[in-house]
Amino acid sequence: MEYNGIENVYLNGTMMGFSKKEIDEKLPEILEFADIGDYVYQPVKTYSSGMFVRLAFAVAINIEPEILIVDEALSVGDVFFQAKCYHKFEEFKKLGKTIVFVSHDLSSISKYCDRVFLLNKGNLLGEGTAKDMIDAYKRVLVGQYEVPVENGENEQMARAAGEMVSGKGGQLPDSVNPQLLEYGTGQARITEFYLTDDRGVRTSAVLKGSEFTLHMKVEMHDAIPAPIFAMSFKNAHGTEITGTNSMIEKAFLDSVTPGQVKEVSFTQKMSLQGGEYLISMGVTGYNGDTFEVYHRLYDALNVTVVSDKNTVGYYDMDSKVVVKEAEHKCDSNVINAENKFHVV
Repeated sequence: MEYNGIENVYLNGTMMGFSKKEIDEKLPEILEFADIGDYVYQPVKTYSSGMFVRLAFAVAINIEPEILIVDEALSVGDVFFQAKCYHKFEEFKKLGKTIVFVSHDLSSISKYCDRVFLLNKGNLLGEGTAKDMIDAYKRVLVGQYEVPVENGENEQMARAAGEMVSGKGGQLPDSVNPQLLEYGTGQARITEFYLTDDRGVRTSAVLKGSEFTLHMKVEMHDAIPAPIFAMSFKNAHGTEITGTNSMIEKAFLDSVTPGQVKEVSFTQKMSLQGGEYLISMGVTGYNGDTFEVYHRLYDALNVTVVSDKNTVGYYDMDSKVVVKEAEHKCDSNVINAENKFHVV
């Protein structure tokens, strides 16, 4: 900690087996990536946590490792540094190198990880795709990961829901996912769910820019102080794009009693880019200070967004673009000032 930044670069490089000459060659790239300016000449004990990590990460990725282990290191960097690091991750992946990325950042895991291991208090709970392990992680957070839901149970539940959605004797609509993930305490249950377009017609395809509604019917099996109704969208890679709930929207803050049935609707404009998305929904709430999940359905509905114009990113900002000729005017004050200057 008494060493300055540059001394620490040489110390770390030496410990990793590099000669002074090799470190000399890499030093400009390391300092450019860290981008902490003249602080490299100050003892690292004076650094903020962000500066310390920037320098450490710059050293780690510029020594051309075969395996890079990153443990929550990017959580302290600013958005520009994080973007630079993730770009480096992509370069490493293209070179066939291994990155072990330890994080609670679900979006980053979904975007960058090909294989995910889920740990809880030192125990390995599972391994698989980013999507599957993210769903399992969310169950861990609410203490419901001990009882796995078998695919057969998922399919049976989905088909039962499909019967209510379709009204055709149990024929499962294509938009209902037969492999959806379902869990909860059972104090409330989502018994019906479907989408309607801006004309009120049930659909699985929504035109970008139009209004649509997600409908849920929820049966209350217990007295609940203030149930929270929620929905969210994921893309095909499992990244959560957007979502909201009745508490955030201040739409429903009342208590319910056993036997009540609530019809819940979320109406909004479709601004996502054209493509395929999965909708998740749930009923949650608080029992005192304890967060409870009464019923959750992950990736329950598929929706196709139909678009003839896709912009950059996840959603369309619906920008109004104006291009016109610039007006060329002479500024008389500037001319007079110049003339006066020349006269003087």
